[in-house]
Formats: sequence, C-alpha cells, structure tokens
Amino acid sequence: MDMALYLVRLGEIALKGQNRIYFERKLKENIKHKLRPYRNRFLRQRGRVFIEIDREAPEELIVNALATSFGVVGFSKALRCAKDMEAISNATAQLTSEPQFLTGTKTFKVETVRSDKTFPLESYDISGQLGYEILQTQSHLKVDVHQPDKILYVEIRDHAYLYCSPEKGPGGLPVGTAGRGMLMLSGGIDSPVAAYYMAKRGLKQEAVYFHAYPYTSDEAKEKVLSLARILSPYCSGLLVHVVPFTDIQLHINKMSHEKEHTLLMRACMMRLANMLAIKRDCLAIVTGESLSQVASQTLESLAFTNSMSDLPVFRPLIGMDKGEIIKVSNQIGTYETSILPYDDCCTLFSPKHPLVRPDTAALQTNYAQMNIESLLEKALTQVELFAL
Repeated sequence: MDMALYLVRLGEIALKGQNRIYFERKLKENIKHKLRPYRNRFLRQRGRVFIEIDREAPEELIVNALATSFGVVGFSKALRCAKDMEAISNATAQLTSEPQFLTGTKTFKVETVRSDKTFPLESYDISGQLGYEILQTQSHLKVDVHQPDKILYVEIRDHAYLYCSPEKGPGGLPVGTAGRGMLMLSGGIDSPVAAYYMAKRGLKQEAVYFHAYPYTSDEAKEKVLSLARILSPYCSGLLVHVVPFTDIQLHINKMSHEKEHTLLMRACMMRLANMLAIKRDCLAIVTGESLSQVASQTLESLAFTNSMSDLPVFRPLIGMDKGEIIKVSNQIGTYETSILPYDDCCTLFSPKHPLVRPDTAALQTNYAQMNIESLLEKALTQVELFAL
C-alpha cells in the first residue's frame, strides 16, 4: 500500500529520560485514534519520530490530527529516498515543486545533517549542491541563509530524509499521561480554555454540565455540546455528563438569602462534580475560574466552593485576565460558539447584589441547613451521557 511520510518533532517528551517510551506510546495511541480507519505506522529513530500514513487519508485529516495532539511541537510532510545524490536530487526537485514549499516563499536555504558519517559528501557540500539545483528549477527564488522564508532540511540516516519548515504543533504532554480529571464545563468563554490548558499538561478529562431546563433552553445545552465537540480532538475524546439542575436551583432560591444564591449554587455544582469525579475515578476537578473576575471568584468565594470538594481543584486560568483568555479561545476555535446568546443557569439565577466576600464557616452552615444532599444524589441518577 502506498504510504505518505510525516516527520513529527517532540518537545518536552524528549526530556523524560527512562519514562520517554511511556509518553511516546501514549502519543502514538492518541494520534492513531484520530487517524482511524486509515492504515498508519510509527517509526522511531534517535531524536525523531516518523509516521507512515495511507495516502488515501485526506491531508486535512492528517494535519488536524497532528496539530491537535499534545506532545507534538512540529510536523512536516517528508520524503525518504536512497542515500545517493541522484536520489536526493530527485526528491529535492519533487519536494520543492509542491505548494507546501512554494506558497509564500521568496527565499530559502538548505540545511543538512549528516548523521551517517560514511556518506561521501559533507553537510556543507550537500546543501550547496541542492541549493544550486533548486535555483535552476525555481528561478524566482533566492538564497537567504539568515532569515529564509522556507528551509529544506536534509537528514542522512539509514536513508535520506527531506522535509520543509515544520508546521507548529501544540506542544505539552500527551493526553492521558497525567491521570484523569472532571471538567466543569459551561457555555462561557473560560471553561473550554481551562480544558485546553489541562489537556496540554496530559490530563485526560471528562466534562460535567449543569442544565436547568426549562429555565435554560435546549439551545444552551447544544451550545455546550458544540464546545465539547471542538475540544474533543485536543482532549482525545470527551465524555460529557449533563446533570439536571432545575430542582436544585429552585430549592436554593427557596431556602436561602438572595445574595447567597450564586455561591450556594456554585457549592452544589462543586459538590456534584466531586461526587461524579469520585464515581468516575477522577483525581481532580477542573474549572475555568479566574481570580476576582466575578463575585463568585473572589479569594473568599473560592475558599468556600473549595470546601465542597474532597479532590484538588485545578484552575489553570486563575492568574489570566479576560483578554488573554479570549485570545486563546480564538486560537482553539471556541470563542464564536461561547458568545452565542444562550444563557445558562449561572446567568439566569444571578442575584442583583451577590455576596462578594463570604464567611466560609457561616455559609457552610447555611448550606447544611438547606438539606439538599438528597436532591444532589437524585440528580446524579438522571445524568445524560454524550460521547464526543
């Protein structure tokens, strides 16, 4: 079967010493899952990972799979040929005539690494000869050895490998190498970005969304599921638990002071996320909270909601401002969906003057007096599951 070849550059994985094989294996699993059902094979060489992929696989699918796989810092379509100058010259002519090399290119250089020291020409001579041949066939190009638009890389190993300036990967560590966490996913801008950052550190996540129908519409739920679909490639799949929250919300409104509604609602959400996380063998909870962004995210408020979880709570956005979060949201493609005008229960039931700096002990007492645990347990028996 005819196979295309891609070079994959690794970043932090390369620093893992004796554990490196574990991280590479997980990266391999994640990429192979995205490339199904097309045949593919991983080839590991010193300092390099190559992937052979069935040429019938759409290039867009391949690029998307590599561009959303944490652990990859760069990737390039490559050619492999025999270790002789005629074959290398032919491969150079083929690679430098493709749009991948020519698009937006006015200047170039050739960079050669001769790992096989038995090859008769030295690196400088190989680069010079190939550069001359490119100038003969692509007369509009010029050589710039300092800041070229494109670089043709040549590596002399067991074979000769040729590839262009790599496309950027997301970096980080492969999803699944750092345990499992439960993401509190809403329809807003922040929580999808939090999911992205924790996936980048290798955390495998499931998501929980709290749906207060009919006060929040089915469009609001679909909005969250759409966000989950966008996040799914980065997270190597995402299982979403939709928890019915209406009865809980109404009970809070009935049994507590208006100014406490938001924090008690957050407390119930944290408690449910904690219960669900333990049930699903997760070791942490992930939220999109940023310090002092809203009333429920002051230090005192966060201390209270933290008290509702037996598990550590990860807040990767805690020190970021809204502009920084929006920038990442645009980069990963969630922003336009996040700003769709379908409010969730957090927005619809917010008091006009929420409590900003609560006393944790006093609010814990008020939470206990609501006698809401049976409603939380009931909600967890009515969860809808969506595998995305």
